[in-house]
Amino acid sequence: MKVRINPEGCQGHGRCYALAPALFDEDDEGYGQVVGDGVVPPGEERAARLAVANCPERAIEILQEARHDHR
Repeated sequence: MKVRINPEGCQGHGRCYALAPALFDEDDEGYGQVVGDGVVPPGEERAARLAVANCPERAIEILQEARHDHR
């Protein structure tokens, strides 16, 4: 699972980094940005969904990635 912020949709409300500080941070102008490469670490999935649900501009999306582990 990964998260992504649409920079054109973000209005800088700050809910994403308030609700999920392990996943989001603010840039120099107060707009949300994804921490690192956007991969949601284990245990942070609920925080990611909470941030998505609470973004007033709907600027955050979750990208589901299929994992193919053939061992």
